[in-house]
Amino acid sequence: SIASKESANAVALTIMNTNTAGLAGAIIVGILMYLRYKKLDITMILNGALGGLVAITAGPDLYTIYEPILIGAIGGALVVFAVPFFDKLRIDDPVGALSVHLVNGIWGTLAVGIFAANGEDITFLNQLKGVVVVGGFAFMTSIILLFVINKMFALRASKDEEMQGLDVQECGLEAYPEFKRAF
Repeated sequence: SIASKESANAVALTIMNTNTAGLAGAIIVGILMYLRYKKLDITMILNGALGGLVAITAGPDLYTIYEPILIGAIGGALVVFAVPFFDKLRIDDPVGALSVHLVNGIWGTLAVGIFAANGEDITFLNQLKGVVVVGGFAFMTSIILLFVINKMFALRASKDEEMQGLDVQECGLEAYPEFKRAF
């Protein structure tokens, strides 16, 4: 309930900090993309905004106005460097979900321990422990579930299905019939 002045102020601070971090993420990606490639990439800028939003989500009510600028800007910059990193690892991430959500989820969680540490329960070490424990649990659970599901149903498309296109295989029609095949 936002019946009290303090509650209303906390909600306003959360809204302001969330928007500020998203904006900082978008701006820094625009700057980095222009410096690096001499052009702007709207999908990267939008992912930078999302990176800033994800990064601030761990504690938008814990910061003054300045920390969200830095947290969001770092979140956006992390997207710019994480996308080619995952490409080099040959991880198929066409929309940048890992770069936005995994990388900035970790960054945002650690940022709470850096910028909002109170010396008691909110510390960098506690935040790092949380990242390791939750990440380990999610990783192990995913491995087990994907192993079981893969035994029941093939998770990967066959080479023929990939070459034909999954839209043809699953839907019976081509998503982009005007495109010409390069193979």
